[in-house]
Amino acid sequence: MRIELAGSTPPSDQIADQLRGLIASGQLAADDRLPSVRQLARDLSVAPGTVAKAYRALESEGILRAKAGGSTRVSPSASTTNRAVLDAARALAHQCATANVGLDDAIRLLRATWDPQT
Repeated sequence: MRIELAGSTPPSDQIADQLRGLIASGQLAADDRLPSVRQLARDLSVAPGTVAKAYRALESEGILRAKAGGSTRVSPSASTTNRAVLDAARALAHQCATANVGLDDAIRLLRATWDPQT
């Protein structure tokens, strides 16, 4: 995970978004244990409250569940994304990297071409 402290998106939102992506892509599976709040805060060089806020947001969405004793795990009800969609996302990421298109530009392109009716 990578957090941009100077960016316009709050660090807690960045953490939550990246965890959503790891779960959606299947890199984190149901019942996988996440690092403790303090450990992830140390790893990312952010305040523990920042990580706790991200964990709470994902818990309220049903993506994570906190267990007694402090462990946080991926909820069994958290779903992964369809394999074809994952493959297309990986292909897009590869094409963007090859063409030297950054993540922010790739997201802008995807949003500009998004048509939910197709």
